Amino acid sequence: MTPSSAGSADRGEALGQSEAFLDFQEQLSRVAPVDRPVLLIGERGTGKELAASRLHYLSRRWQSVFITLNCAALNPSLIESELFGHERGAFTGAQQRRVGRFEAADKGTFFLDEIGAIPMEAQEKILRVVEYGIFERVGSASPVEVDVRIVGATNADLGAMVKKGHFKQDLLDRLAFEVLHLPPLRARQGDIRLLANHFAGCMALELGREAIPRFSRSARKAMEDYPWPGNIRELKNVVERSVYRSKGDRLEDIRFDPFESGALKAAPAAALVSDPPLPPTSDALSTLPLKSAVEQFQLERLQEALRISQFNQRKAAARLGLTYDQLRGLMRKFKQQLAI
Repeated sequence: MTPSSAGSADRGEALGQSEAFLDFQEQLSRVAPVDRPVLLIGERGTGKELAASRLHYLSRRWQSVFITLNCAALNPSLIESELFGHERGAFTGAQQRRVGRFEAADKGTFFLDEIGAIPMEAQEKILRVVEYGIFERVGSASPVEVDVRIVGATNADLGAMVKKGHFKQDLLDRLAFEVLHLPPLRARQGDIRLLANHFAGCMALELGREAIPRFSRSARKAMEDYPWPGNIRELKNVVERSVYRSKGDRLEDIRFDPFESGALKAAPAAALVSDPPLPPTSDALSTLPLKSAVEQFQLERLQEALRISQFNQRKAAARLGLTYDQLRGLMRKFKQQLAI
C-alpha cells in the first residue's frame, strides 16, 4: 500500500452553491492556515478526503506532501507498522527497514480516514506523535522526529466510542482542535442538479459524445426526491450509469439500485410524453460541441465567482470548491477572456 497524493482526491466533487456547502467551505478555509489537527465528521460519500486535500492546499504546508491512509482497510496487527514503519527483523517477514506513513508525511499533512478504526495500542503512539512529534519504528528504540499536521475523518460517534473505552479521550481532545461537519447531499438544497449536470457532462466527454446530456424534468425530480444515503459518491455513480445506458442526450431512466433487474423509470411513460421540452441550458452552450461547452461553463462560473467575491481570489476559490492553486491555473487557462 503506497501513500497517495492530493491530486488523486480531486475529482471535481467540490462543487456547490447551497448555503450549507458554502458555509462548510468558509469554515474549512478559515482553519486551513492554522497549523493544528482537524477532525472531519461526515456520512460516507460526502467527500472527506477531498476536504482534507483542500485543507492541505490552503495551508502553509501546501508545497509539501499530502499522505493518506484508510485505517479501516488495514489488518489491526499491521497498522502500527503502516503508521510508524519497522526495522529489519522486527517480525516475521520484515526483511528490511520500512518507512511508515508518519515519517513519509514529515513537513506535510497526514490524512487518517476512518480514524475510529485505529486500535487502542496504536492510539497511544499517535497521541505521542501529536504531543511531541516523536515515535519509534516497530522493533526499534531509537526516536524519530517528525513535523506532521494530522487531519482525521470518520462517520462514527467518537464521543460514544470514548465512553465505551474504544477511543482515547486524550487523543480525541488533541485531534479536535477544530471539528468540521460535512453536510450530507440531502441538506444541500440546489446542489444535486448542479453536481448531476457536472458528472453527466464529464461522463459524456469520457465516452466521446458530442451532445450535452440533459435530464428530463421527471428525472430531475426523482433525483431531488431521493435521500442519497451514499451522498456524492452515490450520485456520481447513478448519473454516470444513466449517461452510459442512454441512447441519446436526453436522460430519462434513473437506476438508483444497480442490482435491480430493470431500470427504474423516473416517471411513467405517459408522464414522459407530456413532459414539456427542457429550456436550453444557455443560448451559447446549447449549440457548442461538448468540450467547448464545458470550457464555456467553466469560464462563466469563474467570472461569476470573481465578480461576487470582488476579485478576492481566495474567496472565489472557496466559492468554486477549488484550491487557490487550482483557481490560479483556471485563470491562466482563460487569461485572454478575463483580460488579466
